[in-house]
Amino acid sequence: MTSTLRVGLTVAALAAASLLAACSSEPAPPPPPPPPPVVSALPASLIERASAYRYYVDHATAISPAFTDGAAVADAVRVGVAYEPKQLMQGATAYGAVVALGDPAFVAGVRSYGTTADARRNIAYEIMKDPAYVVALTGSNSAAGLVMAALGDDGNRFYTAGKAVKQSAYDVQKQPWSKAEVPNRDVRLLQAKSLSTTPLVGDVAQTVRLQQAAAGLQPLGVTAAPASAPYTPTVVRSLAIAALAVLGHASDSNMEIINAMMVEPNTGSCINMSKLNLFQCLAVSKPHYEDVFCLGQHAMMDTARCVIKASGQAEPFEPRFVPVARTAAEMAKKPYKTSTKKR
Repeated sequence: MTSTLRVGLTVAALAAASLLAACSSEPAPPPPPPPPPVVSALPASLIERASAYRYYVDHATAISPAFTDGAAVADAVRVGVAYEPKQLMQGATAYGAVVALGDPAFVAGVRSYGTTADARRNIAYEIMKDPAYVVALTGSNSAAGLVMAALGDDGNRFYTAGKAVKQSAYDVQKQPWSKAEVPNRDVRLLQAKSLSTTPLVGDVAQTVRLQQAAAGLQPLGVTAAPASAPYTPTVVRSLAIAALAVLGHASDSNMEIINAMMVEPNTGSCINMSKLNLFQCLAVSKPHYEDVFCLGQHAMMDTARCVIKASGQAEPFEPRFVPVARTAAEMAKKPYKTSTKKR
């Protein structure tokens, strides 16, 4: 009986050992899933500025040089002058941020540095303190290439359209209507100045498209090779705002800081000089063909130069067309000329 008991105990022990071994060989339970990434999003106010920028550039670039009467010239001038300088350049920066958010490598790179709420907050603080901090983040070179391409393409298309309009200032002089004096010239100048201080509102469909693009739901179709630093301040600020969106800190509560980040003195000065030259040109132009010249040269080509410069791409080489600041005293000694004689 003792022998039988021992055998039973041995069998039970072996069974228990087998059960323990089976339990120990089972895979450990999987770790909990990581928290979902922060959804990249820009405040509605920035999307609206980007949409207003797109509205102006798209409509102004579409100005046709095929003028047939003074009314067509007046309509085109109203389209060309209708941007507020500060809004235009802030809109370009905001649009650049939307473009940068369409770069998966950049978005993934920024997220890799912000795996916790504290890490995201710390990186966002560094970016808001110095936007150039973003250049050190993984993927910034590919996003910079996209921003440079997007803004540079806008500027170059706008510049080419402006050259065609300016050329028509010479061509239409063969038509009698072009030599007639513009009616209500003073009113026309006041209207141009008024339109230059009135913020634009973007197209609703365009605004929705940009919202979806910023959230990674709809590509904008911009392609470009990665670009190496240094970048222009506008490109850097676009990347910085996009990075804040990825980190979840491009919020309404931070808009005061973000607005300050979007101020770029060099580009702002360029745009303001374009407007000044435009107003001076319209102030002294009389026949319709001279208004065409003012539109093509100053409202379009000069403004386009500023956008190209902001992108970091090479400006068109036409040095005699570069805006030059002049004081009121200098203007009094030598008034601004709008001669359209070819050189």
